[in-house]
Amino acid sequence: MRIGEVARETGVSVRALRYYEEQDLLPSERSAGGQRRYPASAVDRVRLIQQLFAAGLPSRSVREVLPCVYSGTVTPGLLDHLEAERARISERITDLLAARDRLDTVIANTRNPPAECLHPRD
Repeated sequence: MRIGEVARETGVSVRALRYYEEQDLLPSERSAGGQRRYPASAVDRVRLIQQLFAAGLPSRSVREVLPCVYSGTVTPGLLDHLEAERARISERITDLLAARDRLDTVIANTRNPPAECLHPRD
């Protein structure tokens, strides 16, 4: 696949794909004309990279995790790191849910204000 095809399939910019390649996250080969060529598996790999970035992992951690995803083996140190990242993500989810619940309350009170919030009209 060419870089533009991977970008279209994943919704990731060509610039981001080049960055992934520079960070050793996404391997490519060069054609005789010097164009990047990616295997069909690059689409799934880019989606995984996006998920790991969205979870807050830095590129260094993503670089460590990717081989483990595909081989199914993880070093004890990396496993500790992944468990810590998972705990951090779970905490963020809890915080986001609490923020959403608070917004739901504000929205509900705005649409149907409690009697004590109603101001009498003159």
